[in-house]
Amino acid sequence: MESKTFPWSIAVSERQKLLNEDFASKIDLKSYIDYRYNESLQEVEILDTDSTETAEKRKIFHLNLNWFMQTLLDRTDKMAMYNGVEVRVPFCDYELVEYVWNIPWEMKAYNGREKGLLRLIMEDYLPEEIVYRKKSPYPKTYNPTYLSAVKEMLTNIMKKSSSPINYLLNRDFILNIIETDGKAFTRPWFGQLMTGPQLIAYLCQLNMWLEKYNPRIEI
Repeated sequence: MESKTFPWSIAVSERQKLLNEDFASKIDLKSYIDYRYNESLQEVEILDTDSTETAEKRKIFHLNLNWFMQTLLDRTDKMAMYNGVEVRVPFCDYELVEYVWNIPWEMKAYNGREKGLLRLIMEDYLPEEIVYRKKSPYPKTYNPTYLSAVKEMLTNIMKKSSSPINYLLNRDFILNIIETDGKAFTRPWFGQLMTGPQLIAYLCQLNMWLEKYNPRIEI
């Protein structure tokens, strides 16, 4: 509510440290993020009846729908199709989303609970222990095998002098991230859950993307 930036990506100064010093000195990362953030908020329609708190929550709702959820849906669709699984996301029906958009926030968070309105609606259809159980977040892996795999992958990337991220990013910092299982980067990379192993995997993916598309970078 108070961050004045994308709610899942508030560690701007930490991200700046990932860049090679030559790039970091020429790229004002915060100004760019502020620009995209304010650009997105221009699309939000605030009602005359909205309180200051409701207006801010409406902005967060908009950002999540158009940025965060897009990432989750795209990732889910690709993983499902790759494995031949058909996934349905019924709550993403556009008519339902449009309707819920203008439900007062007090009703959305009915009884002060996340998904409060949905819980109330389902009381007559599901057992109480299901309706009011603690919310389970989108799954993430803590499996040591996964951490070991992505660490080995990134280590091999950093050993290759031709790897693009050796020139774009702060090599010493990346090596420190590997050595500490990601703990050298103190903030979640994306949202609240994406920490060390996911950051290491992301750096591997970034290098793969740079190698595949070979973009020309001019500053």
